[in-house]
Amino acid sequence: MNLENKKLQCKKCLYDTNHPLGILLDEHGICSGCRIHEEKDTLDWKFRLDKLKKITSRYKSKKSNYDVIVPVNGSHDSYFIVHVVKNLLNLNPLLVCYNKYYNTSLGIHNLANLITKFNSDILFKNVNIKSVKKITKYTLVKYGNIYWHCLAGSTVFPVQVAEKFKIPLIIWGAHQGIEQVGMFSYKNEVEMTKRYRLNHDLFSVDPLDLVTPYNNITEEDIFQYIYPSFESINTIGIRGLYLNNFIRWDPKIQNEKMIKMYNFKNNIHSRTFDNHEYVDCFNYMNIHDLLKYYKFGYSKVTDQVVREIRFGRISKKKAELLVAYYQNQTPKYLGLFGEFLGINNQSLQYILSSFKKNFKIKKNDKPIINFSKKFTKNIDKNIVEKQYILFGKGA
Repeated sequence: MNLENKKLQCKKCLYDTNHPLGILLDEHGICSGCRIHEEKDTLDWKFRLDKLKKITSRYKSKKSNYDVIVPVNGSHDSYFIVHVVKNLLNLNPLLVCYNKYYNTSLGIHNLANLITKFNSDILFKNVNIKSVKKITKYTLVKYGNIYWHCLAGSTVFPVQVAEKFKIPLIIWGAHQGIEQVGMFSYKNEVEMTKRYRLNHDLFSVDPLDLVTPYNNITEEDIFQYIYPSFESINTIGIRGLYLNNFIRWDPKIQNEKMIKMYNFKNNIHSRTFDNHEYVDCFNYMNIHDLLKYYKFGYSKVTDQVVREIRFGRISKKKAELLVAYYQNQTPKYLGLFGEFLGINNQSLQYILSSFKKNFKIKKNDKPIINFSKKFTKNIDKNIVEKQYILFGKGA
């Protein structure tokens, strides 16, 4: 057996050494993500929040109405980020939102409610939908990725706005590499970079890589995804801070707080117990999650149970049962995605199956109802999702 390719699982959580973000096991068999998570119980978070307040106070604008750029959408951590920015840091944000076009009506409602409750201005980025479809067809067939344009757009639009309006501060939520695999310590206080975006958010696929002689994508289709130059970023002093370096990040507790304070609404997912996240998108917890499962042997529900194991809210054994149940559920809305791209069902199934690897996956026919109920708060049962809301002001 080639030991270099042997998969080793963390003794505490469900992540293993094949994690696409990279993970390390220590001499006790505990992964780097679990070890860095332990810092949450050792750091002085009041001190860290005070430090953040001191840092951000320097960015209060004397020339503009806005102090900071804040990326948002109609799901999970957007409410909490804006709440922190406005109520704890006393900054006036310019909200920005990249339109992924896979919008649910609930997501549009949540976004409209956020704008209203926080009395904030917002800018939307609506890339030419024909370009989005051309890009998505190519990234689907070439990389098994339907979310490249969403990640590319949502990570570059805030920086483009910061450059255009010369608002140097951008505040993001959590650094995925820290929260999942312990890529850095919270004490490192790493910031958003072009390099991290390319290597991890975009899976090392630069926008210019999409322009080839073998497809119909042109530079006109991808120029809106190009990151501003280092010269421009340095001249303006643009920096992106992650809140999870300064606040003890706990999505479950934060979302429950936002439900009570601002009436943030959720919806039931078929492929996970956590109904707080990704309710703004038809595809993230469906076809996108299926492709993640096919390519890497695990899906979003694994990320979420790992988080719950680390917070001590569930045992590893129960987490395994949850994963075995949810990741084998049939995804919804594949027909809507095929219709959006102009691909028939047979062709779509062929493309998806081409990325399927032979992973040994456990199956469980019974969900853990008691645990799942902890994530079914403020569900809007009157909303029936039927079609993509390409753009909407909400209600």
